[in-house]
Amino acid sequence: MKITIVCAGKIKEKYLSAGIAEFMKRLKPFAQVEIREIHEEKMPDSPSDAEKEQVLTREGKKLLKLVPEGSYLFVLDVFGKEKSSEELAASIDKLGLSGRSNITFLIGGAFGLSSEMRKAADELLSFSRMTFTHQMVRLLLVEQIYRAFKINRGEKYHW
Repeated sequence: MKITIVCAGKIKEKYLSAGIAEFMKRLKPFAQVEIREIHEEKMPDSPSDAEKEQVLTREGKKLLKLVPEGSYLFVLDVFGKEKSSEELAASIDKLGLSGRSNITFLIGGAFGLSSEMRKAADELLSFSRMTFTHQMVRLLLVEQIYRAFKINRGEKYHW
């Protein structure tokens, strides 16, 4: 299985980088996982709604260009569907069994998502109704992908 994580911005905190690196290492036996990044767009101070949408649209176009063709696209969005770890594991397993072995997870930048990114999604996925930094979401995502593979193999993780 090939998994691509497309995201805006670099990880700035060392503890997040260390956590992401650890789970990327743990994922190697299960899948080929690649992280693709773009530079975050700058938002003007006190932007109008139109200016904000322009910035999000520019950023969204750059992010969507990094999604491999034919990949099943999960877009992480606070308004998406919440799934348990077991439900995410089942989704990944079902995609693989149906021949969809190329999966992409897209994480927008600090200012949210454009409507284009939401429309491009095969599925909108939410980790919570709470707001997390997009950098922290990247760590949570790689951990949940790792957990999904452990669940699907019936292997112990935290129980």
